[in-house]
Amino acid sequence: MTDALTTKPFRWPVRVYWEDTDAGGIVFYANYLKFFERARTEWLRHLGVGQQRLREEVGGMFVVTDTALRYHRPARLDDLLVVTAAITESGRASITIAQTASLQGLDGRPDTLLCEGSIRIGWVDAADLRPQRLPPAIRLALGLT
Repeated sequence: MTDALTTKPFRWPVRVYWEDTDAGGIVFYANYLKFFERARTEWLRHLGVGQQRLREEVGGMFVVTDTALRYHRPARLDDLLVVTAAITESGRASITIAQTASLQGLDGRPDTLLCEGSIRIGWVDAADLRPQRLPPAIRLALGLT
């Protein structure tokens, strides 16, 4: 399997809805965290890692332990965004994911970067929330062999 640190980022489309914006029609800054969460969830699902199933069958779950965001330009009502996720670092119990939200380029134009972030997620026991090593099956699915 290809090393996750060298593969192309996963891409997920997100449409900006009224509920995502402030009174001026600009995406509320904290909503980028929601967009990033949706893309990470879909990325994991794409890799065959269903988070609810993991909790029920393996007894563990991912939790966000650290975030850092940088805003470049605003997204607006009805924009079509492309949100990416790519592993940049992995440890025994956590992984760091680089994420971006870009305005999708149309007619062959490149995407326009709006927000970028680094999100660290840790693997914990679902019952007591104590850190645990990432299970081998998850490491394999994520390309972290």
